[in-house]
Amino acid sequence: MPDKKITLTTLRNMKQAGEKFACLTAYDATFARLLDDAGVEVVLVGDSLGMVVQGQESTLPVTMDEMIYHTHNVSRGCSNSLVLADMSFMSYATPDQAMFNAGRLMAEGHAHAVKLEGGAVMVETVKQLTAHGIPVCAHLGLLPQSVNKLGGYRVQGKEAEAANTILQDSMAMQEAGADLLLFECIPSSLAAEITSKVDIPVIGIGAGVDCDAQVLVLHDMLGITPGKRPKFSKNFMEEAGSIQQAISNYVKEVKAGTFPGLEHSFS
Repeated sequence: MPDKKITLTTLRNMKQAGEKFACLTAYDATFARLLDDAGVEVVLVGDSLGMVVQGQESTLPVTMDEMIYHTHNVSRGCSNSLVLADMSFMSYATPDQAMFNAGRLMAEGHAHAVKLEGGAVMVETVKQLTAHGIPVCAHLGLLPQSVNKLGGYRVQGKEAEAANTILQDSMAMQEAGADLLLFECIPSSLAAEITSKVDIPVIGIGAGVDCDAQVLVLHDMLGITPGKRPKFSKNFMEEAGSIQQAISNYVKEVKAGTFPGLEHSFS
């Protein structure tokens, strides 16, 4: 990848040009450097670190201090990639709390944008953040921080009413000023419909090939996550001789639109 800093403008221009971009998680400087060198446009410091780094059962125990620590480490490894960082559970329950914690993620963690979960209920929070210059990625569909309320990790938006809610939430987030959307575990047809209707880039995970970008948890795509790999993931190490090659293959397949395949998607 050319030695050029990726910005939100870069991502918007890629969407307009019909050019897909790649996103992967990282939690430390070493892997962040590998992703940056491979041309991964967006490096997500996910609260998934609770499970893959800390060994927790969910993302809920991860604290803001831990998110800031890992985000700062990742930012040191990224010269070109845009660093997107998760807001931890209950760190954005009110707009003012969100402002304080998002400000910390950017000032102390050196994130370029923050990601938070939730739809219409988060409109005022997103408005306040974006009005103060904090770029936001709105996470819709399966919300890992709400796993106890949802009753487990299940595909969302399969029924007509639920699908319409995700559509309306997407439009509300765009109107509120969100710069990116992330869909997790929703039917590929729904993701395709919304991606074509919104002007902001859409990142998918288990949301089909028609999103503007794809994201996976690094440990899943390297085949080192204990237990069963999620359906929407793929072990890129199986056909690679090195971690660097696996990451490069992931980027190529995302950009070519060959990943995800039907076997990684939901209907």
